Amino acid sequence: MSRRRAGRLPLNADINVVSLIDVMMLLMVIFMITAPMMQGGVDIQLPQAQARPLESKNGLVVTIDRGGNILVDENKLRYDEFRASFKALAAQRGHGGIYLRADKGVPYGTVVQVLAIMRAAGVGDVGLVAEPEAITR
Repeated sequence: MSRRRAGRLPLNADINVVSLIDVMMLLMVIFMITAPMMQGGVDIQLPQAQARPLESKNGLVVTIDRGGNILVDENKLRYDEFRASFKALAAQRGHGGIYLRADKGVPYGTVVQVLAIMRAAGVGDVGLVAEPEAITR
C-alpha cells in the first residue's frame, strides 16, 4: 500500500485566487472610470450663507438654474407645467422634505414666484439650500 502512495502527487488544499484578484481589479478600474460619468446634475452656483448646510438626501429637490429654468429632481419643467404639477409631486415624493436650490444669479422675483407656488400647494416648510461661507482668517 505504501508503494501506491509513493507514485502519487501530494494533495494541495490551497485555492488559486490570482484569477479572482485579476477580475476584481478589472471591475474596480471599470467602476472608477464610469462612476464620475454617472453623476449628473444641474450646474448652478449656490449663494453662500453663514448657516448650517442642508443635505437633501431623500426629499424633493426643486432647482432654478441661471436661465430661470425650473427642474424638479433633474426633470426640466416650464413655469406653467411646474404650477400645474407641483401639488401632485409634493404629495407623492415630498415626504422626505422639499428643498429649493437657486443659482445666485437668478432674480429674486423668480425665486419668490416658485416659493409662492409651493406655498399654494400646501407646503409649509421649504429648505433653502446654500453653500457654507468660506472662513477667512
